[in-house]
Parts: sequence; C-alpha cells; structure tokens
Amino acid sequence: MKKYSVIIAGQHSTSISLEEDFYQVLLDIAKEKNTTPFALITEIDLARTTPNLSSAIRVYILKYLQDKLKQF
Repeated sequence: MKKYSVIIAGQHSTSISLEEDFYQVLLDIAKEKNTTPFALITEIDLARTTPNLSSAIRVYILKYLQDKLKQF
C-alpha cells in the first residue's frame, strides 16, 4: 500500500492510501473517461457515502469494473 497526495476540487490537499494495482486502475479509468485523476477523485469524493476516501475509491473502481463486465 502506498500513500498518494491528491488535490480535491482543485483546492483541498489530502492523501489517500491505495494498493498500486488500485491506483493504476484509477489512472486507467481517468484516461478512459478523458479526465484527470484529480478530477475523478473529486467526483468520487462528492458522491461518496463513507467517511474514508480511500475506501470510496476502491468501491468506485469495483463498481466501475463490474459495470464494464455486465456490458459483455
């Protein structure tokens, strides 16, 4: 697990702890959605229902990949 410094909404600096695999998928999703990782993290932060941003990111990634699998 690694800590990453991120900026939320272009203003708020914080850190997240993610496994390298999760972080790489997060980058891939941002690229696929034609956005920046920080913008994607801001989107996740605004929609989360849990107090932990790192957990919310993992859940977002899981749901995103599950939705992609349903398309096949």
